[in-house]
Amino acid sequence: MKDTKHKILTLAALTTIAAGVIHLTNRVIVASSQLKEMLDFSNHNYYNWRFGKIYYTKKGKGSPLLLIHDTMPGASGYEWSRVEDQLAQEHTVYTLDLLGCGRSEKAGITYTNFLFVQIICDFIKNVIKEKTDIIASGFSCSFVTTAAAYDKESINKIMFINPVSMISLAQTTTKKDKLFKFFIELPIFGTFIYHIIVSRETINDFFLDNLYYNPFHVDKDVLDAYYEAAHKGGYYAKCLYSSQSAKYMNINIRHAVESIDNSIYIVEGEDEPNGAAIVEAYQKVNPAIESATISCSKHFPHIENVEAFLEQVGAFF
Repeated sequence: MKDTKHKILTLAALTTIAAGVIHLTNRVIVASSQLKEMLDFSNHNYYNWRFGKIYYTKKGKGSPLLLIHDTMPGASGYEWSRVEDQLAQEHTVYTLDLLGCGRSEKAGITYTNFLFVQIICDFIKNVIKEKTDIIASGFSCSFVTTAAAYDKESINKIMFINPVSMISLAQTTTKKDKLFKFFIELPIFGTFIYHIIVSRETINDFFLDNLYYNPFHVDKDVLDAYYEAAHKGGYYAKCLYSSQSAKYMNINIRHAVESIDNSIYIVEGEDEPNGAAIVEAYQKVNPAIESATISCSKHFPHIENVEAFLEQVGAFF
């Protein structure tokens, strides 16, 4: 009996020590990730939305153009840093950090597609205050698609950059997904696993393997900005990642793609995996959708081939 009690106390002590060490490690990782201060806070504003403050910038004059970044770990409005100044020569450019991303508040909630639809529609109505053109990247294209179907009066022309396939968006949350979300959202050990997932090495490898046409052209500043944004907000920085990984942000957009009558233009990177097939699937559902392929680029044509991307924007808008 005494041996059992002693073993339990020893285990409890070791668990407490381990938790303390991991908690301290988590805090050091978060603090060190912010040292380079890659995310610029100048020329900024905050939109006080009901679930948290949303960071945005406003540049230029002309017809409004809203830029919405992808939602991978570390994503933020920094994604548009190569093109927003040029776009601002012809447009009033609004660049968002979506809730849970970058410099916006990292709310401890479950993120869903309709949450971001509400953000987009509310931001246009309350900040821009007129019908708006949108350029959206990656997973965020699904939010804009739903928003255009939900609120036909707020959104004008739409450009998608490498949208996610409709088949993958139609996948629903499983028990395994829910368990993963629960585990990642554990206060200490889950946070430590998240920090491993978004370590500098992991982000670097992800960019080299999946996002760039020419891995030798990966900009170190871009990697640093994504690493910083992935950790900004401490414990709650992981909530968007856990929601997306567990497919809570998924939605079947097929009917929305079919029903919206906005002018839609899809830009795909030449080397984007399954890019041509994804574009074809969208056009099959809505034949009015136009498209273009940007050479020497992959997931980020607006970063890798700025000149060609701006040509497509100029032609469409």
